[in-house]
Amino acid sequence: MIIPSIRFQNYKNMNTDFILADFQRVRAQSLDACSGLCLEDYGLQAAVFASPPKWHLAHTSWFFETFILKPFSEGYQEFNPRFEVLFNSYYNGIGQQHPRAERGLLSRPELSEILAYRNHIDACMLSLLDQSAHPDREEIWTRCRLGLQHEQQHQELFYTDIKYSFSRNPLFPALHEPDSSDKSALASSNVGDIATLAYASFEGGLVSIGQDVDKEDAAGSVTGFSFDNERPAHKVYLEPFSFATRLVTNAEYLAFIEDGGYERPELWLADGWNWVQQRDIKAPLYWYERNGEAMEYTLYGLRRRLPALPVCHVSAYEADAYAAWAGARLPTEFEWETVARAVSEASGSSGAITLHPAALQPGQETQQAHGQDIGQLFGHCWQWTGSAYRPYPGYRKAEGAIGEYNGKFMCNQWVLRGSSCVTPVGHARSSYRNFFTPEDRWQFTGIRLARDI
Repeated sequence: MIIPSIRFQNYKNMNTDFILADFQRVRAQSLDACSGLCLEDYGLQAAVFASPPKWHLAHTSWFFETFILKPFSEGYQEFNPRFEVLFNSYYNGIGQQHPRAERGLLSRPELSEILAYRNHIDACMLSLLDQSAHPDREEIWTRCRLGLQHEQQHQELFYTDIKYSFSRNPLFPALHEPDSSDKSALASSNVGDIATLAYASFEGGLVSIGQDVDKEDAAGSVTGFSFDNERPAHKVYLEPFSFATRLVTNAEYLAFIEDGGYERPELWLADGWNWVQQRDIKAPLYWYERNGEAMEYTLYGLRRRLPALPVCHVSAYEADAYAAWAGARLPTEFEWETVARAVSEASGSSGAITLHPAALQPGQETQQAHGQDIGQLFGHCWQWTGSAYRPYPGYRKAEGAIGEYNGKFMCNQWVLRGSSCVTPVGHARSSYRNFFTPEDRWQFTGIRLARDI
């Protein structure tokens, strides 16, 4: 097993108390996310792509054990040596993995043992992080930060995975009941309340994409984070383009369906048309009709489908077909990042987790760019781009197992930008590159349009 030194980013100039608090905060968030589950829910896996909550809790602990405790904690004793295989996700450099499709069959270890495993990892990690004289202190902190970002990614996956698994239950259970703020965000159902869809124009030209170094404040402390696939910064030339000022809504997507959008092959990519035909796709995931009423499954349960809300849980194929029908296209990831940089660095994302994207009301949640209000860049739906997920010029992945984190997936995937309603704080930034295969739609994925000028 080769686990080389990595140079993603450092906790530069941060003190030990900050590191310990950050670790405890993120680890606690994973358990907080599970507060709406009952015991039977922890083992649910309704599809190969969705992992059970219990597995997420164990795998995120496995990450710290594998990449930090084993190589750097002298005399470390594994909680259970068999967990190395059981909770390895896809790291071939580490060794064997339990088949992904069979994670839901793991009734043992019991939840109580998984929680004991987490407690064991937490205690060992806190002890290691507190060793200010450790010769590999900087490397340990660097890997710890990557591990915490990794855990937050799994916190988002927890919500999307449990949503899919719950949706296969005819009772359509809710993870939580909406509180007053959730009810307010979901309240708009009047098409007349939808903010007008306009396009902001951008002149293009030579633009800077990606990041080279973490952001630092005036004292030299790192205040930001970026993954290796966001690096290095480089120049891209853009032709002039226009960019939609908000996401496509349920009402607009319904018009596409009613105009025969799923029956018109000229709108679809060849692979997308085959996907629609083979799977008999006729609407976004989680759209239902009940007693003549349009419904949408949410983590608040089955609810009336509201026209003003962003259309959500669509594949890249559906997003691309809708764009063709609307006389537009999907933005490239470089256009999207250019707009986000012009507006702000991830402004509009409070970091608060809500369980469904909200409508954009006229004049709300927008930022000025080139004379136009642009809304819903962050915190609602991940937005499909027309860009393939490929390495940036000069990208070099780390050697060994930890280099499998992002680089090995740079094939047959499309890039998504922004963030969703269940994305943890800190993961909404202009340079963040999410990626999925074009048929995937169990994530909170929506549609942003662009046009050539």
